[in-house]
Amino acid sequence: MLAAFLLLAGLLQGSASPVTVSAAVSLTEALEDVAAAYRAAGGPQVAFNFAGSNVLARQIVNGAPVDVFISADEAQMEVVARAGLIAGGTRADIAGNTLVLVADARTSIRTLADLGNAEVRRIAIGDPAAVPAGAYARTYLEDIGLWQRLEPKIVPTTNVRAALTAVQNGSASAAFVYATDARVAPALKVVATIAGARAPRIVYPACVVRTSRQPAAAAAFVNFLRGSAAAAILARHGFAPAAR
Repeated sequence: MLAAFLLLAGLLQGSASPVTVSAAVSLTEALEDVAAAYRAAGGPQVAFNFAGSNVLARQIVNGAPVDVFISADEAQMEVVARAGLIAGGTRADIAGNTLVLVADARTSIRTLADLGNAEVRRIAIGDPAAVPAGAYARTYLEDIGLWQRLEPKIVPTTNVRAALTAVQNGSASAAFVYATDARVAPALKVVATIAGARAPRIVYPACVVRTSRQPAAAAAFVNFLRGSAAAAILARHGFAPAAR
């Protein structure tokens, strides 16, 4: 398997254009390390476009020149699928994640219930109508009966990293983000980890975009993402293994 990949990677290295990957912003640091390992293994250069999955899906549907799409949820991958833009047989889950509540280290917030306190004025989440992390957060809060109480305090953001930034700069008291996002903001504290039977199933599917101008190179990168080397890098950044 590895020998076959290295042979294909060697053939692809002469490709004039890098593999263009549109990926969920929560994957930024992990995928940059994956791309470095891919290059070291003989693969071609990878160029990333990081943003909210909903923005990326819309760009692809509107004709953006993308080779690989990696979403933070299945809903946005389905947007691309319904447009007929997933190359057959290339869709695969590459990682999982966990939702957490973060706040400033000096905050009095200790539990999810504390979000209802008067001193908590704004809670940042990715726009729940479009951003996967926000949709996960809303679904969970509805399920445990807190959404209606907290909705007046909710501040929708363009993506999960923007929600994290809102807490970092003091614009919000707390935010729902991924556990992996919390790792890149050590000055914040994780107040709660959303676990248990009611916790959302968070999965990152990847695919080759059907309109890719270099489908073989794109497929090779997706295959690398599914391998042990990429899995080890993703795990080092806090991502859970993808269910196989």
